[in-house]
Amino acid sequence: MKCLENEGVEYIFGIPGEENESFIMALQSSKIRFISTRHEQGAAFMADVYGRLTGKAGVCLSTLGPGATNLITGVADANLDRAPLVALTAQGDLKRQHKESHQNIDIVQAFKPITKWNAKVISPIIIPEVVRKAFRISQMEKPGATHIELPEDVADKEAALQPMQVSKNPSFIPDESEFSRAVAIIKNSKNPLILIGNGAVRSRASEEVLEFAEKNNIPVTNTFMSKGVLPHEHPLCLFTVGLQAKDYVMCNFDQADLIITIGYDLVEYAPSFWNRDNSKKIIHIDSQPSEVDFFYRPEVELVGNIKVSLKKLTNMTKFNKEMPDYPNRLRKFILKQFEENKNSTDFPVKPQKIIWDLREAMAPDDILISDVGAHKIWIARMFSAKKPNTCIISNGFASMGIAVPGAIAAKLATPDVNVVAATGDGGFMMNSQELETAKRLGVNFTVVIFSDNKYGLCEWKQQDHYKRTFGVDFTNPDFVKYAESFGAKGYSIKKTKELLPLLKKAIRSKDISIIEVPVDYTENFKLSEELGKDICNLFY
Repeated sequence: MKCLENEGVEYIFGIPGEENESFIMALQSSKIRFISTRHEQGAAFMADVYGRLTGKAGVCLSTLGPGATNLITGVADANLDRAPLVALTAQGDLKRQHKESHQNIDIVQAFKPITKWNAKVISPIIIPEVVRKAFRISQMEKPGATHIELPEDVADKEAALQPMQVSKNPSFIPDESEFSRAVAIIKNSKNPLILIGNGAVRSRASEEVLEFAEKNNIPVTNTFMSKGVLPHEHPLCLFTVGLQAKDYVMCNFDQADLIITIGYDLVEYAPSFWNRDNSKKIIHIDSQPSEVDFFYRPEVELVGNIKVSLKKLTNMTKFNKEMPDYPNRLRKFILKQFEENKNSTDFPVKPQKIIWDLREAMAPDDILISDVGAHKIWIARMFSAKKPNTCIISNGFASMGIAVPGAIAAKLATPDVNVVAATGDGGFMMNSQELETAKRLGVNFTVVIFSDNKYGLCEWKQQDHYKRTFGVDFTNPDFVKYAESFGAKGYSIKKTKELLPLLKKAIRSKDISIIEVPVDYTENFKLSEELGKDICNLFY
């Protein structure tokens, strides 16, 4: 417990059990706040989003066996979304782990493929090293999940130890010659394009990205997980990439001869979608060397502190390159798409209209947590993020069920901003039990349910691929009564014009509000048809 306090842990999210009761009782007298959740998956998602927003490892806790395996989805999500997280699991006595015994499986082995590092505590003597290593590795670039297993007999032993000093993780600067090579490539390029990834958010490099883009007059695109690094209203912003189909923003990739990636992670969006013929020159700016990929072969890699690299590169370039007119035509076209349904009164509500009203109702600093489903695609494409980390999308592991527990963590991490959880009815019901946790904690946020009684994204994909659907339909509870049963406010939209005023009221209230919005997902199929055409001729 002293080691965890030494790491600056504020919260531990989890569920107590028999085999972790020594730890729980020690936690009772700690300054760390224990958040008892209703499911271990919810605990892991809370730690995940807390880590992503703060840069400090979120901590989740479970007992052995089924408690530990219930953590796996959230831990894997943090690992592929590059969010620092430390999972703590209990285990039975060391003396029974060599044989078949109640609830005993090898959790260390189970967690191996979903963590950066994990270990079993076999003696109290190693606790200071194990805890320090877990947090150091979790928070180092690229951040992710680590895991510590604490057997119950080890937890019961006396320990007269001191925590290890917390040291700052090292930062590196690329070699001087690499900068010179990068400068030459940028100077000789005719149509460069910047692709921003999640690493730019983690490194807090928004100002540096803006300065580099402006001084060289290079348009910018972002992945789902880096929305807001360049504000959507900036004239160089060409919005979001991420669809497997050829979206409009990809037209600029077609014309580009140089892609400058900044904090780009292949797990977010495969390079095969934007560099199919390997014709693009690539400059890789990141904290880590590039992943080996047939479609991603950088000419230059500026590996080190992203902020420092960008500052130096900006000072060495400032080319103010003459940009062709088609990026401006493309930007105007996409902006017009964003606005074309803002006054729609159609019911059920078009997803574009829901997203427009959400943006109108939310302040620039407010945080939107998106669950996974068809609505995530529309949010990623069309929600206008003003600042980084104000639109949280799980897109590395892309796990349904993250929105409600994620909203709880967002309110704990940033209590002074409003939080909205945007979710489909499928994703909402996966972890809606955590509404009780939220009510017990006294945190308030708004849940907007895109309701269609289906797994809408699966329907969309099946229809595109097979022209028929199967296994995607379900029924829902009365969401108003369901909300009220948790002590929350429940609303169901009956007319489209009700949405915006209700969003404004709910977001600014001190209550947990659940708003069911019947959604017209025929727009999904219209988008598929639209993007299936030769769309780029509109801009060249």
